[in-house]
Amino acid sequence: MFSSPGRTFVTRVLATALLALTVSVAFPVTAARGAIADTWSWPIAAPWRIQRPYVAPPTPYGVGHRGIDLVAAVDTPVLAPAAGTVLFAGIVVDRGVISIDHGGGVTSSYEPVTAVVHAGQSVQAGDTIGHITGLHATASEACPCLHLGARIDGEYLSPLAFLSAINRAVLLPWRD
Repeated sequence: MFSSPGRTFVTRVLATALLALTVSVAFPVTAARGAIADTWSWPIAAPWRIQRPYVAPPTPYGVGHRGIDLVAAVDTPVLAPAAGTVLFAGIVVDRGVISIDHGGGVTSSYEPVTAVVHAGQSVQAGDTIGHITGLHATASEACPCLHLGARIDGEYLSPLAFLSAINRAVLLPWRD
């Protein structure tokens, strides 16, 4: 195919419109995240090794992995990554779960853990909220891991978007 001045103009207009739509749709997430972005710390001590990454489901009820699994030994302390209020600390099915409300529609969750906090308790970044209790089943194996989940307004996203020391992708200007 050949490129004409008219086609180039139309392509740029469409690209600009798509970018504007993307920014307008993503802005609420960015605004909510802005209050705590770059303030989350890792919930376990270094070194950090991800056993299983976040995998977005194709639909809200589809198969996926709605968090990351961090390799850690049993009894490893689990730390609050940012200030917030404990929403839940208890057993779900057969494992301990903790969930924290960080404000702005942002929540985090942790499993399998034994909680040392209770619902309604305020926590600060770095406070011990529990300890890893055992194996967390992954797609291929069970390992002593911490499953860390993150949501904004109920929608799951990769917790890596909140953790410090992660280089974020930068969208560069389009050039012909």
